[in-house]
Order: sequence, then C-alpha cells, then structure tokens
Amino acid sequence: MRVTIFPSKATGIVSAPPSKSIAHRALICGALTERCTIHNCGQSQDIQATLRCLEALGASVEMQGDTVIIGGLDPYKLPEHPQLDCGESGSTLRFLLPLCLLSDQEVTLIGHGRLMERPLGVYESLCRERGFTFEQVGNTLKVCGQLDGGVYTVDGNVSSQFITGLLLALTQVHGKSRVEVVNQFESASYVDITTDVLSAFGCPIERADNAFIVPKGAKLTLEEYTIDGDCSNAAFLDAYNLLSGSVKVTNLSPETPQGDWVYKQMYRDLSLGKREFDLSDCPDLGPVMFALSAVCGGARFTGTARLRIKESDRCAAMAEELAKFGVKTEIGDNSVTIFPAKLSKPSEVLYGHNDHRIVMALSLLCSVTGGSIEGAQAVAKSYPDYFRVIRSLGIELITDDI
Repeated sequence: MRVTIFPSKATGIVSAPPSKSIAHRALICGALTERCTIHNCGQSQDIQATLRCLEALGASVEMQGDTVIIGGLDPYKLPEHPQLDCGESGSTLRFLLPLCLLSDQEVTLIGHGRLMERPLGVYESLCRERGFTFEQVGNTLKVCGQLDGGVYTVDGNVSSQFITGLLLALTQVHGKSRVEVVNQFESASYVDITTDVLSAFGCPIERADNAFIVPKGAKLTLEEYTIDGDCSNAAFLDAYNLLSGSVKVTNLSPETPQGDWVYKQMYRDLSLGKREFDLSDCPDLGPVMFALSAVCGGARFTGTARLRIKESDRCAAMAEELAKFGVKTEIGDNSVTIFPAKLSKPSEVLYGHNDHRIVMALSLLCSVTGGSIEGAQAVAKSYPDYFRVIRSLGIELITDDI
C-alpha cells in the first residue's frame, strides 16, 4: 500500500490504542488461568499472532470485539504436534518458546519476514546445555524439552524478551526458579511490565538487583483484566505537537509500567534544546525520536545497537529515508547522530522497510514536507487504524487502501 501525505497539521483529541506489550503478556497469563476476560486487547497483527498460537497450544479463545475470553491452557498437555504461526511477531516467538519447553513434546514455531533472522541464541544455548531439541531450518524452528526449576542466566544486552519468556514459563514449573541477568541490563522496563502483569494474575516476582525469583507452585488466576493505552504508539500521535499541531492523547495512565512513557520527558527535553538521548531502555522510541530530531535541530542518540535487529535495521532504514528529506545521519556501533538540516520534500518515494515504526516516523515528516510512503500497510503490525486516526485529526492523505 502506498500512502501520500500532504503538508497539514493534526488537531484534536484521540485515544491511545491498546498496549501491545501489555496485551501479549496478559493474554499468555490469561491463557494459563481457568478462564479470564481481557478487555481492550486491540486487533493488531502481532496480537492476532499470539492469540493464534495460544489456541494452537490448546487454550480456549473467544473474541468479542476488543475483548478476549481466554483460558484452559495446560502447557504440560499440549495437542499432538502443535504448529505455532508467529507471523512477524518477536514477542510472540520469544514469549511462547519457553512455554513450549514444558511438555517434552515437539513443537514447531513458524516465522515470517525477518522474524527468524532475529537473535534466538539465548534459547538455543539453553536447549543445547540441557540436551533439548532446537532445530531451525529457514523460517521453521522445532523445539522439544522439559524445563524444570533452577537458576537460569540470561544476557541482558540482547533482548529483554528472553527474560520475559522465561519468567512466564517458570511460573508453571514445580520448583522454585531464579533468572539472573548478566552484562548490561537493557530494556529493563519491559521486564517491569512482565512482573506487573504476573503480579496482577497472582504471581508476584521477587527482584534482587538483576535477579528475578519465581515462586514455587504459582497458580495464575484472575477474572478480568483491562489493557492500558500504548505509550509506544501514543508517542507518534503526541509527536504532532512538536510539528505545530495540537493533539491531546487520552487513555494513558501515569501509573503504567511501560518504560516508553519516558517519551513525554524526551519531547520536552528536545523542544527545550537537549541534544543527547540514551535509547538503551526504550529502543522502540528510536524511529520517532530520529524523525523529530530531524525537524528540531538534530541530536545524538546512544544505546542504539539493538535497533538493528528489529523488524528492520532501524538505524540504517531511518538514515536511508532521512537522506531523501536532505537530512544527514551518522551511524556508530551504538550511536546515531542526526545532523541539523532544513527538510525538503523528497523527490522520490519513501520506503517503509516492512517496519511499522519506520512508516509512522516517516508519516510525521511527510506531514511537514509532503511525500509518499510505499509499504505503508506495515502499520497493521501494531496500529491498524493509524492512518484513519491521523486523517481524523486533520492530516491530509490519500492511499489506495483506505
């Protein structure tokens, strides 16, 4: 899908979409209860992938709009030879893989796009050390084994999703477990989301520095749960306020465990002239901050290495597309510098790199200069209604699909 956006300003009140980060975790916890009703789940492609996989593992799933009634998953008694289509969702793959290692039954996980190119070494090493099956061929991964209680060591500078996956699975084992994070602990706020959701489902996780203790014999139970608004996607809506717009974003709680809530402080700092930002604990804010800094006089970002292993290489992708606006970017091993420039309308079509956050970041700049984005359908991964929403706020656009 190609979207063409014309210079225009966003004005109005809009509700933040449901938090994808919280929804993944809540749906998995809900599946492990007897029955739980989860409200405000949204219908992004990633959430559909998690629901599809939970159902394939044996959970009962009933959809009622944005509400999901779910439960009944026994990870020790799976259907015969389950196949899990994870789509392009890294959260789905990494959160569910350890659950697949409880039944001692072979499970096949299938990925699309770049999903199976993204790091899985933490789980591969865990399986190799314990004699479990871990066989990846192309976009298909077969695993088989049976985790038990004990001490698990995870490298903290690859992805916090491995820590979350282990914590979710270890609530189901019969012995007490401890997950120890070594090296620099990046994106720790995402693990805070996990422990917050587990606590709501009756399984408080004790934290001692960079170690997490999972209690023995935890039973997840909760009748109802409501998903918060998504700070990561709200950041794109709020960004229009730095582009001469006037947008009020509702459905965001200051009490949310989402680390990307920090975007509000980052926007204030950027508007006040701050030019140094650390993204190590909020990598999903990279594309939107790169785009805004291009408008606001440039900036230097550290903690960017992990942006290269997302749906796209977000450092390279943004550098390539910013160049079409006349913006120079310098990429280091763990840094990105956006140099001051006067934005010009791209003379060629922009490319979304099959990455929802790249597309949304480029749409911000197009609202200033005008421009067309090819591959704009990628927003469906996390925010299917994005273009409808920004058009309702006054952003002038045309597509071949709305």
